[in-house]
Amino acid sequence: MRSLIRQSSLVVAFVAVCAVAAIAQKADNEYQVGAILWTQTSGEKAALAYQAFSLARLRLDQDIRINRNRRTRRAVIVDVDETVLDNSFYQAQLVKERKAFEAKTWIDWCNRAQAKALPGAVEFLRYANSRGVRVFYITNRRTTEKDGTARNLRALGFPDVSDETLLVRTDGSSKEPRRQSVAAKYRIVLLMGDNLNDFAEVFEKSQTIDSRLSAAEQYKNQFGSRFIVLPNPMYGAWEDAVYGEGRLTDEQKSEKRKATLRGY
Repeated sequence: MRSLIRQSSLVVAFVAVCAVAAIAQKADNEYQVGAILWTQTSGEKAALAYQAFSLARLRLDQDIRINRNRRTRRAVIVDVDETVLDNSFYQAQLVKERKAFEAKTWIDWCNRAQAKALPGAVEFLRYANSRGVRVFYITNRRTTEKDGTARNLRALGFPDVSDETLLVRTDGSSKEPRRQSVAAKYRIVLLMGDNLNDFAEVFEKSQTIDSRLSAAEQYKNQFGSRFIVLPNPMYGAWEDAVYGEGRLTDEQKSEKRKATLRGY
């Protein structure tokens, strides 16, 4: 009898531990809901995307008009995620299931090839391609996601998607070596991205809030001219700058976010 009682107690304890563990594994990403809703539903988001690609076309036309006799072929470099492809569906699913970002679900999402194009992205890049400008897609998606990414881009009508132009992450996260490989053969007219790290190495090295703001100030004359930024309030290096170094729990991240807010 005592043995049965003990076994029963162990079962109850085991179930309790499992229940606590299951609760602990649920991610607290409710704070992202507003950003995702804005990305998916606001006319402002669509308008900003159209505005970015309209400005890109103006700058490209300006360069073609002014630099007629340049012999080196022009290139435009674009980031992929939240620059030409909209992954808010993946972000929304994480919230619905209370899951944190993880490699397995991200690889699955990328290989579904179901992301939508940002408004104006396909039209601008096809226009650039029609003017003889080489389009390069430099992304920190990895080799495991390359096939799905290529299928997704091609299905949406993006031009010139190939092993040569779709440059995924193979070593570190820095995009500078890949940008330099393009610059060795082409004259880069425009770079477009949702993260400052998409534009220059100085931003990759700026990992605090103050240093990123300082770097943006340093390069202020490039924005709207050679660098064109698209909005992404859902995630990015800006969020890493808020959290700082080290692994934080969801509760610690929440405290960091609130502590960083500036009131009056």
